[in-house]
Amino acid sequence: MADATRIQIPAELARKMDDAIARYPRERRRSAVMPLLHLWQEHFGFVGDESIFWIAEKLGLQPINILEVVTFYPMFRQHPAGKTHIRICRTLSCAMAGGLELMENLCASLGIQRPSDDGETHNPIAVSADGTYSVEFVECLASCHTAPVCMVGDELHERARPNSAADFLGNRQSGIGNLQLPWPPHPLEHRLVYKNVGRPGWTSDIDCYLRDGGYEQLKQASTLSRDDIVNKVKNSGLRGRGGAGFSCGLKWSFIKPDEKRPVYLICNADESEPGTFKDRYIIHEDPHQLLEGMLISCYALNAHTAYIYIRGEFPEGAKILERAIEEARQHNFLGKNILGSGFDVEFYVHRGAGAYICGEETGLIESLEGKRGYPRIKPPYFPAVLGLYLCPTIVNNVETLCNIKHILGMGGAEYARLGRPNNTGTRVLCVSGDVQRPGYFEVEVGAVTMGQLIYEMAGGLRPGRKLKAVIPGGSSAKVLRADERFKIKERQTDGSTMEREMSIDDIPMDFDSLAAAGSMAGSGGVIVLDDSRDMVWALNNINKFYAHESCGQCTPCREGSLWMQKITDRMLRGGGVVEDPKTLKTIGDNIAGRTICAFGEACAWPTQSFVQKFPEEFATRAQKPIPPPLPPEYTSDELIEEESIPTVPMAHDPGWEKAGAKGTI
Repeated sequence: MADATRIQIPAELARKMDDAIARYPRERRRSAVMPLLHLWQEHFGFVGDESIFWIAEKLGLQPINILEVVTFYPMFRQHPAGKTHIRICRTLSCAMAGGLELMENLCASLGIQRPSDDGETHNPIAVSADGTYSVEFVECLASCHTAPVCMVGDELHERARPNSAADFLGNRQSGIGNLQLPWPPHPLEHRLVYKNVGRPGWTSDIDCYLRDGGYEQLKQASTLSRDDIVNKVKNSGLRGRGGAGFSCGLKWSFIKPDEKRPVYLICNADESEPGTFKDRYIIHEDPHQLLEGMLISCYALNAHTAYIYIRGEFPEGAKILERAIEEARQHNFLGKNILGSGFDVEFYVHRGAGAYICGEETGLIESLEGKRGYPRIKPPYFPAVLGLYLCPTIVNNVETLCNIKHILGMGGAEYARLGRPNNTGTRVLCVSGDVQRPGYFEVEVGAVTMGQLIYEMAGGLRPGRKLKAVIPGGSSAKVLRADERFKIKERQTDGSTMEREMSIDDIPMDFDSLAAAGSMAGSGGVIVLDDSRDMVWALNNINKFYAHESCGQCTPCREGSLWMQKITDRMLRGGGVVEDPKTLKTIGDNIAGRTICAFGEACAWPTQSFVQKFPEEFATRAQKPIPPPLPPEYTSDELIEEESIPTVPMAHDPGWEKAGAKGTI
């Protein structure tokens, strides 16, 4: 057994750990597990056995409580990495831009031998012989429009050139703050939340924010009743911008006015959906807008504590938010008796550690409590009833909370005039993939069509290419084929509906229209694929993401996501059999609707839609005859290497009459 008492902890590290523990209720010290693991790894480079025992003792927990967290979250490593650790994004937009070639060329330059796909599951980090460099594939880094991207240490490197992979190792000055953000906005944009993103002369400090009228809406809120604020949000028609599109005001109304238990607000800044990068820029460029929206929300909900759960891959964003919180506290916008209102409130930043599932609100709450991010069953665990520490909790996305400030400033009814019926306000759309000007665009909801977004705002496709498909709401949204026709019922201002047939270019970019087209608006991540793309390859990339990110709690999702990845892997390697497309769809059908949370649908919908929309491409990759039953460990290699597999009688029949050549007992 490791002896935790032998570890010498520097005084400064011990102080930081004590500060981290103090951010959570005394009886909920387990919430400090992840902050302590981050601090430990930042100082020592990895989390070994002795550190697990030390942190367990520090928090009054069992070592297994720490180990289960370390082994769940990909950012925590149990062995040393290189002195310079490089994480390369492999999800769809980056893979399309050359991310896989970037890894291959970088490894060749550094003399690093990466493990095979099977070996990578348990040993994702490959280290150079001299220990100077290490590399790792990671999932979406939320900068899809500047693909391919990677992180060198904690610094984001964007638009990395795959053929010059080693160049950036000596030039580490390409963080997000150093890229010139586009300005002025496109004429079709209507900027509220993104008003200051890229604005000349704008800085993220509180003095700049105050000069521009910052925190005036908070002052206004402090003069209103809580019911007045909730009603303004209800009247605005604001729907959540994180993916589900649920009514924000309705969610807030679930908190009882006479609630005796503590009420918590959680800002979901765990932006992990491939194709989505909107929250990153709010955090980096305009953090006080987010804080003001959260403060108004806390006042309306009578929540005295709020946590910002920010994804671990945003280390600079976490520092920016910490600075902004301290600035707000110095100006009496946070802390005791804010603005002389008698209302006390505190904000804390809590970093995730690379788990996509923590974007699901109950998985996020479990993670914030210091556990694995296993989503909870609803009912009974609706966060507004049984949330953080089994207390009433509201979880809202970054963009959603920023809109609260503007609703209060404009009034709910005026805000509702933006956009379309049942699709009010503005939202930020993120465009990546095969367009000439990928980027972010804030538009009135539904005021811009898919065609306008792709061809006018994002510059259209590359020369000589044609549109093949669009994933309109992040990688979990069902793919739309470019030559489809859609019958969509549009809600009119008088409440009536009218059906209209339209092409993909004519679809309004709103929640209801995209749902009627058979997909969803989701997180606003629009991934464009042109006619050079192999749809089996694209689906395989998405399948790898979901197989990696499944929390493993539910059998259909845990097993099914991996099965779908293995089948598309085999199809790409030449081992597809005629039944594979049908098998893929069947697996997807048996995942969706059969899991605790919506991750089941998120991993099933891409497979269901790709196979349905592009049957000819999947059939082309599935030409081999159906093999006899084979032991699973042989199936892929046998199918890839052989045109057909002969059958042999089994020496002892365990239930099969015949089996493949290697199946003989």
